[in-house]
Amino acid sequence: MKITALKTYLVAPRWLFLKVETDEGISGWGEPVLEGHAETLATKISELADFVIGLDPRRIEDIWQMLYRNGCYRGGPVLMSAISGLDMALWDIKGRALGVPIHELLGGPVRDRVRTYCWIGGDRPENLIAGALALRDKGYDACKLNICSELQIVDSYAKVDGIIRNLFELREAVGTSMDLAFDFHGRVHAPMARVLLKELEPLRPMFVEDAVVSTMVETMADLARATSIPLCIGERLHSRYDFKRVFELRAAQVINPDTAHVGGISEMVRIGHWAEAYDVAFAPHCPLGPIALAASLQVDAICHNAFIQEQSLGIHYNQQGDLGDYTLPGRGFSFADGMLAIPQGPGLGIEVDEDAVIHAAQTGHRWRAPVWRHKDGSIAEW
Repeated sequence: MKITALKTYLVAPRWLFLKVETDEGISGWGEPVLEGHAETLATKISELADFVIGLDPRRIEDIWQMLYRNGCYRGGPVLMSAISGLDMALWDIKGRALGVPIHELLGGPVRDRVRTYCWIGGDRPENLIAGALALRDKGYDACKLNICSELQIVDSYAKVDGIIRNLFELREAVGTSMDLAFDFHGRVHAPMARVLLKELEPLRPMFVEDAVVSTMVETMADLARATSIPLCIGERLHSRYDFKRVFELRAAQVINPDTAHVGGISEMVRIGHWAEAYDVAFAPHCPLGPIALAASLQVDAICHNAFIQEQSLGIHYNQQGDLGDYTLPGRGFSFADGMLAIPQGPGLGIEVDEDAVIHAAQTGHRWRAPVWRHKDGSIAEW
């Protein structure tokens, strides 16, 4: 079997899909996207095609290592997101060729379903109570939200009081019927992160994500020692090498690498098993499309420390396209009682609606992250 073509599709709301074709008629799908940089990733995939056309797609690890180590430069969000999408597609091909889901090729599942959560509140948290109650009515028992909008490196206690008041009102509204994950989204700097973590402890969040930006691993380690709240890091780390300091410094009790950004299924499995050795919980990040979610679920199936899976069904980014728009009827995802079933079809376990993908790609998208500024005119973290 040989790889014959890599085809990319830019589809709303902000995704990039990849189809890898072979000379035996078996194809696989991946999602090599970096939010806000989809066109860049499409170009990167065309560059990788020069290396992989003609190769045997079943030699997944060899192809992964070749792409990672070739050309002097390695790691980083662009290269690793491109490798991620290709890796997903190669595993999809191998599973389809053998007629089994990917998790069967990785030792078999340790679970049949995984707890899941969705976002509420949008980029700037709004209507949190209504959002949480709507999710609960759909059967969810967990959600995640941004806790604040722009926040200066040292901000006012009036701002802090407003943040805390909103979150206490949310906790009072849902009681213990829902677990809440709070995302600082890297927009909180170390001085305010210390203040906010202390104030949030009575709310017993499931975890706090990106309490400071991911480059500040040492600072996060200091914060982890100062709070009882589990801290989470991972969506902006792009290989096992990036996680090395996190584990060595005990900077987080939860990690959330993204299958679409960290090197695909192959690297996710390595990181997940490595985290288990440190007794660190595994909660894959995935505010993306159906292919990335399917890949994440295949990893959840075999990593014992995986306890919850993010997914983007119906979130605020998906107004021009949602996950179900790109899968065939009855061949997408199964949700019940706050949990997603592990897909059991061959390969990724789902069936992409190629006609819908081709049609959506005729329009494409130009999604960009918003530019935020503080009141003094300086750039704010989004």
